[in-house]
Amino acid sequence: MIDQPRMHPGADMEGFVNELMAFTGLNDDDVKIIRQTAPMILKHEHAITSALYEHFLQFPSTAQFFLTPEGNPDEQRLERRKHSLARWLRETAEAAMTHDFVYYLLAVSLSHSHRSHGPGGKIPPQFMIGAMSLAQTTFAGLLRDEMDDVAQAFDAAVAWNKLLLLHLNVLLLGYFLPT
Repeated sequence: MIDQPRMHPGADMEGFVNELMAFTGLNDDDVKIIRQTAPMILKHEHAITSALYEHFLQFPSTAQFFLTPEGNPDEQRLERRKHSLARWLRETAEAAMTHDFVYYLLAVSLSHSHRSHGPGGKIPPQFMIGAMSLAQTTFAGLLRDEMDDVAQAFDAAVAWNKLLLLHLNVLLLGYFLPT
C-alpha cells in the first residue's frame, strides 16, 4: 500500500461518512429498518433525554458540566441540553446522512471538544463514548420491549448500532484535529 497523506475528514465530511458507511456495512436495508423503528424510539424521547442527564448528574466528573456555581443542578442548562439531545435524536432517526447533517454532527463534535466556556469546560472524549454506549443500550432495550419478534428487534438494534457508531466516529473528530 502507498502511504498517502490524507486531509482531515472535516474537509470532506460526506466522503468520510460514506466511507464509514461502506466500511461498517451500514446499507439501505439498515436505513430502512432504522426509519421503520424510529417511532418506537422517538415515542420515548423525553424519557431518553431525561434519563441520560439524570445519569450524568450521578457522577461528579460529568455532573460538573451541569451545575450552578453553588453546586446545584442548573435546570435551565439541563433543559437546553435535553432539547439539543432530542433534536439530535429526531434527526438521527431519519438516518439521512446529508451534507447539512454530517456538518451538523461535526459542529456538535467541535462544541463538545473545544468549548472552553461554561461549567466544566471541554467534554472529555470518554464521556462522548460513554454517552453513545448508554444510547445504544437504551435503544436495544426499547426495541426489545417494543417489538414482538426478537430476531427483528436484534436486526433493528444492529442497524441502530451501526448508525450510532458512525455518529460517534464523527463526534470524536473534534478531539483529533491536526496540530
